[in-house]
Amino acid sequence: MSTIIASTPQRRPAFWSTQLYGYLLILPALSFLLLFTHYPAVATIWESLFSASRNNHPVHFVGLDNYMALLDDDIFIQSLWNNVLYALITIPLAVTLALMMALAVNRRLAANSLVRAAFFIPSLLPMIAIANLWLFFYTPQLGLLNKLLALFSLPAVNWLGEPGTSLYCLMAVSVWREAGFFMIFYLAALQQIDPRLNEAAAIEGASRGYFFRRVQWPLLMPTTLFVLINASMNAFRIVDQVIAMTNGGPNNSSSLLLFYIYRTAFSFWDMPAAAAMTVVLLVILAAIALIKFTLLDKRAHYQ
Repeated sequence: MSTIIASTPQRRPAFWSTQLYGYLLILPALSFLLLFTHYPAVATIWESLFSASRNNHPVHFVGLDNYMALLDDDIFIQSLWNNVLYALITIPLAVTLALMMALAVNRRLAANSLVRAAFFIPSLLPMIAIANLWLFFYTPQLGLLNKLLALFSLPAVNWLGEPGTSLYCLMAVSVWREAGFFMIFYLAALQQIDPRLNEAAAIEGASRGYFFRRVQWPLLMPTTLFVLINASMNAFRIVDQVIAMTNGGPNNSSSLLLFYIYRTAFSFWDMPAAAAMTVVLLVILAAIALIKFTLLDKRAHYQ
C-alpha cells in the first residue's frame, strides 16, 4: 500500500508535461487565431465607441452614439435591407442548385468528370474575371441578354443601370459562382452514403424521390448545415463583386452592407462609423449561425 502511495506523485510531472506538450502544439494556430480573428474583433468594438478625428479635433469617447447614428443613416438602412434580400434569395437558390447538380453527377454517366469540372470551374475563377464576363452579358444594346431579347422583338434592358434589376443581376452572378462550390460538398456527402441503402430501396420498389426524401436528405443534413452557414457568410461579405459591376448604383439600389462599410471607411474615412457597422454585421452573422445550429443541428443524422 505504501508503495502505491509513494509512486502516485511521480506520475504528476508526466501528466503535466503531456498537457504542456499538447498546448505547445496548438500554440501556433492559437496565436494566429487570436492575432487575426479575436484581436481585430475586440479592436473594432473598441473603436466603434469613439468619435472620428476630423479637422484637428481629438478623438473622444462617445459610447453608443455611432450605433444610434446608424438608425438615421438612410444608406445604411437601404444597404442592410438589400443585403437581407440578397441573402434570402441567393442562399436557397445556390443550395438547391448545388444539390441538384450533385445528384445529377452522382451517377455513372458518360463524360461525368467533364460535367463535374464544368459545374465547379466558376468557383475557381477570380471575381474580376467573373465580373467582366457577366458585364458582357449585361451590356446595354450589345450584351448577350439584350441580343436574345432582340430575337423576340423585345426592347433592350439596362440590366445594371436600372434600380429594379441591378441587385438581381448581382444575385444571378453569385448563384452561378457558388453553386458549383457547394456541389462538391454535397457530392462528397452523397458518395459517403452506404450503397446498400440504395440497393435495399430498389428491392422494396421505392422511387428515387421517396429514397431521396426518406434516406438521402436526412443523411445530408450535416452537409446542408455546413453549406448554409458558409452561404450565409458569403452573402454578407460581398464587396468585390459590387465594386467591379455596379459600385453600389444606381441610387444605392445594389449597395450591400460590406460595400457600404468599405466605402465609409476608405472613401469617407469615418473609421468609427465603419467599425459600428462592422459590429452590427458580426452580430447578424452570429445570430444566423446560432439560429441555424439550434434549428438544424437537431435534425442532423450523423453516420
